[in-house]
Amino acid sequence: MSIILAIETSSEMASCALLRGDTVLFRESSGVRTHSQAILPMVQELLAEAGIALKECDAIAFGAGPGSFTGVRTACGIAQGLAYGAGLPVLSLMTLEAMAVACRQQHGATDVVAVLDARMGEVYWAQYRYDAGAARWNVLVAPTLCAPGAVAPLPVDGPLAACGNGLAAYPDAFGFAQAYPEIMPHAAQMALLGRGALAAGEALGAAQAQPLYLRNKIAYTSAERSVINAAKAAA
Repeated sequence: MSIILAIETSSEMASCALLRGDTVLFRESSGVRTHSQAILPMVQELLAEAGIALKECDAIAFGAGPGSFTGVRTACGIAQGLAYGAGLPVLSLMTLEAMAVACRQQHGATDVVAVLDARMGEVYWAQYRYDAGAARWNVLVAPTLCAPGAVAPLPVDGPLAACGNGLAAYPDAFGFAQAYPEIMPHAAQMALLGRGALAAGEALGAAQAQPLYLRNKIAYTSAERSVINAAKAAA
């Protein structure tokens, strides 16, 4: 029975989740400016509710991106700090794939285009197909940064669902029949993806964890380094 702690801060909502067997506990907090302050207390609440110590987890998963520069760095830094302190591996997971998981959970979709608003007149997007036999998502189009009008999903035999706030940000660019703009990255789905990633041998050492940047990489700020150090101390 895997125990996965997941952290997601790539968008306006910060969330963390704890997967233990088939049970997922989670916490969430809105307000991008408070992500770095909100995550650690929520992690402590989850562990206390489950009655376990951090070191009893099998891995720490985090939303590596794409998403907000500050957000994906925050998630990566906190995951690294906690992993260093507890001697745990980390799992770097895609925010867009987590959205596809949510789209299937909530609407039964098996072919999904996930679209996030990347600001500056662009979107992050990817296309996924659920393989029921293998119980996993296949990547049809890898995470990409482009103008909304350049999003070009591959043809599928059945209905194609779309999700994410990019649909609402650029409504004139998208005409999906099944559109769910309210679906965003969340740690609850990250935790589920983390179980599969751990079983597939995709765990990394804390030092190897990296955010996914589809624009130019930006260094950690002093404030973000403080969050990383706080995570190490908390662990």
